[in-house]
Amino acid sequence: MAQRYLRTDWGIFVAALGLSLIGAVLVWSATHREVGMALTVRHLVNTAVGMVLAVAVVRLDVKWIRAAAPWIYAGGLAGLVLVLTPVGQVVNGSRSWLFLPGGFSLQPAELAKIGLVIGLAMLLAEGRDPRVGPGVREVLPAWALGGIPAGLILAQPDLGTTLVLGAMTIGVVAVCGARWWWTLAAIVGVVFAVVAALRVPLLDPYQVDRLLAFVDPSLDPEGIGYQSAQVRLAIGSGGWTGAGLGQGRQTQGGFVPFQETDFIFSVSAEEAGFWGACGVVLLLGFLILRALWVSLVTDDPFGRVMAVGVACWFGFQTFQNIGMNLGLMPVTGLPLPFLSYGGSSMLACWLAIGLLASAQHAPRRARWQGQ
Repeated sequence: MAQRYLRTDWGIFVAALGLSLIGAVLVWSATHREVGMALTVRHLVNTAVGMVLAVAVVRLDVKWIRAAAPWIYAGGLAGLVLVLTPVGQVVNGSRSWLFLPGGFSLQPAELAKIGLVIGLAMLLAEGRDPRVGPGVREVLPAWALGGIPAGLILAQPDLGTTLVLGAMTIGVVAVCGARWWWTLAAIVGVVFAVVAALRVPLLDPYQVDRLLAFVDPSLDPEGIGYQSAQVRLAIGSGGWTGAGLGQGRQTQGGFVPFQETDFIFSVSAEEAGFWGACGVVLLLGFLILRALWVSLVTDDPFGRVMAVGVACWFGFQTFQNIGMNLGLMPVTGLPLPFLSYGGSSMLACWLAIGLLASAQHAPRRARWQGQ
């Protein structure tokens, strides 16, 4: 077991820890005037718990994760169903939370990402010749595997996480070698689902305003239109080197709501400037590229697909969060991995790091064993 830890790629752990600690500093800057150190301490505790879980996952052989895949996926679905019952709690208009004893809370949608990563790996890696791209017998079940949790999350409603699961499913199926028309059909289906959710309407009015104000901020000048303008003002005012930690006018003035979660990137851009924001992007990019590297070097098909799933998850969520900070994407309430305040998101991200390390240790095996 000691050799297993010695052979672990600790670079991904260092990068994830660096992002988490940067996030703690940014959370402190965004919230210390109102709540002191409370949220910063919670962020650090979540980071410590997440690291412990990730290191524990490193101990697991991929074969054990593969064997538990159906149960992990089913557990994720159970949490999503439970949250839609009267047990679930509504926060910011979405029934997305379970309140636990001791003042803790859990967002099952975040842990459902782990279940989907492992579920897709189970479906697309086992019993298939990797030299041949997935066909209808693999693609349609994969879509169903991603569509079920995505539908349950959309019913909360939580459009942002729904899009992450959709992007993860489409990305994994495409990277596994599916024909281009499958990817095109999936993208068209996702667009249709979003339009349908707007017209039913399935989304709450404030969520619809978020999407429509992306096209025309004047539709909600006192709500998301104002908020988006303040975020862009904070980012633009940072210049090259920033205003200094705790010195950002927009951040310290409280002009940006939910800045410790949805808009944590704007804190880095305003107070650390262009170069500080670039550092954050580079660290996130390193994790995404490292996940893809793991998918290339492992000889285990299950570990390979699992690593691709983590890369798609981190890649899309990073793009969406930073894009909505810059006004390039609609506001969907997605956290920035490792940096945004939020216990469920932090634990899920660290578990993904553990999965990457476990995939790296997958034993060498033939590319195709016909099993």
